[in-house]
Amino acid sequence: MFVLSTIKDTIPVLPANFGVDTEEALINEINKKYANRVLHDVGLCICLFDLAEAGEGKVRYGDGCHWYKVKFRMVVFRPFASEVILAKVKSSDEDGIRLSVGFFDDIYVPPGYLPQPSAFDPNERAHFWLPDSEATTAHELLESPTAERMYVDQGDIVRVRVEADEFYDDEPGPPKATDGVAVKREARRPPYTITCSIAEQGLGPVSWWKSAQPEAEVMDDT
Repeated sequence: MFVLSTIKDTIPVLPANFGVDTEEALINEINKKYANRVLHDVGLCICLFDLAEAGEGKVRYGDGCHWYKVKFRMVVFRPFASEVILAKVKSSDEDGIRLSVGFFDDIYVPPGYLPQPSAFDPNERAHFWLPDSEATTAHELLESPTAERMYVDQGDIVRVRVEADEFYDDEPGPPKATDGVAVKREARRPPYTITCSIAEQGLGPVSWWKSAQPEAEVMDDT
């Protein structure tokens, strides 16, 4: 789920930090710039792991900063395809389930990656799975007894398999106008999203499979 990514950059140290140890000042500035930031095709940066190289600081005309060419490693959140992770259900709608791992909320399970047959219950605002059912349509599934449904409820801890991830670099741009009337900007996509599946045995809410696990044998020393 977490990887180390090597990055090269030129980092400025502000005059206010000149009394601070150079390495400490660089670490602070790197974390300030990169922590909680999505790098395209890299992932979500968490924090600096180590500082590998740092050149001599050079002063640029006009800003008074010392600029250092540095090479460092960042701890990056980017689960690999087929990795199984735990996440919490944040919300559900007709388009699928949204998950969170606490510091990252753009994890999604589309309807096609739910166990089949399944459907979305608009009253409960949750998707449910109906094991061993021969129903093929959402209408038939919604007519099933509620007690037979296995819901994926908000707040559930779920085990999911990573299928793919995508990066977007949407520029906000100016609002569009038609015949002099301003049109609302299109919603920007999250810079980084992860698509997951719960369609396999053992995936889904952890509570689904607890009852299926055999109880541990108790050793009798008598």
